[in-house]
Amino acid sequence: MAKVDVVKLNGEKVSDINLNDEIWNVEVNEVVLTDAIKLQMASLRQGTHKTKGRSEVSGGGRKPWRQKGTGRARQGTIRAPHWVGGGIVFGPTPRDYSIKMNKKERRLAIKSALSLKYQEKNLCVVDSLELSSPKTKEFANTLDTLKLTGKTLIVTDGENGNIVLATRNRRNINVIEPTSINVLDLVGSDNLLIDKASVEKIEEVLK
Repeated sequence: MAKVDVVKLNGEKVSDINLNDEIWNVEVNEVVLTDAIKLQMASLRQGTHKTKGRSEVSGGGRKPWRQKGTGRARQGTIRAPHWVGGGIVFGPTPRDYSIKMNKKERRLAIKSALSLKYQEKNLCVVDSLELSSPKTKEFANTLDTLKLTGKTLIVTDGENGNIVLATRNRRNINVIEPTSINVLDLVGSDNLLIDKASVEKIEEVLK
């Protein structure tokens, strides 16, 4: 069974925690992981893009000049695609970008992302993430103490207003609840900082 240290925010070790191997130490399925990332990125697209074709552009109801005798090329409308202000050929139209994925594959993708963090030793478990003050500088010092550099995903159980306030102006830090954990945030972060309560909640849902 996978085991990691549980530390305080000052870096002091408190205890050990045994992680469920079926969640935190599975064989990473890169294919399912990639599909889950594509699904989540596709779901962020609104699909409201639209351009007008020649039948939708206003104007152009009559021939700009007669068919023969002018010396110019024949034209049927000033709203043809090759005219300035004309319709767009094969332009984007509203569409749904959503991708379907089985429930088992979704769960496997999250398990693979969590296992990747554990296997690469980018997982830090703390006993609590409750801060005494919402000061950004103090929490930045905490991250330095825990040796967490780069993009950090923080998962905390329950309402913790101080940690939200202390991290909201840091671009490389993202705070979510265990119920909102997702593949895109996990893969897009260098480190995973999580409290003990969140570990237990994730295992309860994914077991």
